[in-house]
Amino acid sequence: MSWWWPFQRKQTLAESGILRGMTDYHSHLLPGVDDGVQTADESLEILRLYEQLGIREVWFTPHIMEDIPNTTAGLRSRFEQFKKCYTGNLRLHLAAEYMLDNLFKERLAHRDLLPIGEEGNHLLVETSYFNPPMDLYGMMEKIKSAGFIPVLAHPERYAYMGEKDYHRLKRSGVMFQSNLPSLVGGYGNPVKKKVEELYSKAMINLYGTDTHTLSSFNRIISFRTLLIKNIVNENI
Repeated sequence: MSWWWPFQRKQTLAESGILRGMTDYHSHLLPGVDDGVQTADESLEILRLYEQLGIREVWFTPHIMEDIPNTTAGLRSRFEQFKKCYTGNLRLHLAAEYMLDNLFKERLAHRDLLPIGEEGNHLLVETSYFNPPMDLYGMMEKIKSAGFIPVLAHPERYAYMGEKDYHRLKRSGVMFQSNLPSLVGGYGNPVKKKVEELYSKAMINLYGTDTHTLSSFNRIISFRTLLIKNIVNENI
């Protein structure tokens, strides 16, 4: 699905209309399970704002890592409880954002996973921002050997990654999910330049907000900047 971004002048995300019809493939809105939203009230307020902005679907992607060892069953239970509180029109889905660590290796071996996407065979994964995991490319191959397609979250934010890394990952069949805050300079100019380069080379497959709090989302949609024209989420 694609949606159009006017380019005549500097605009905010809220003004541009770019969010209308969007599926948010990365958010931390399931309350109280990670470093994201902590209360149901705040999550509901964010979702009401999403509705006003025209967002259509949201994937909740709580962290799962050694430091935040959420369980599949526990997250499913919390998600079902939260859905009982939500009465809006957004389609809500549950997946997870997996750190490529030893806990992930265990979960993958037991196929104890929360895939992202309607097809059920994509996994949203991340690494440290500063250092790659041991055998990054080998881990990607293990994901594929298990029958899943790896989706690397916010590749533009990894300080250790450069053009050669991006091309090698794409050649190996890894999909990229970029953050809208990156596009507006929310993480600084170096990250903005990286994501613009990835965009210019048609390397981005999916977009998300990576929303953690109401205040951070309000800040991001208020940035006034020149923005790329056309954003496309692939169907997964």
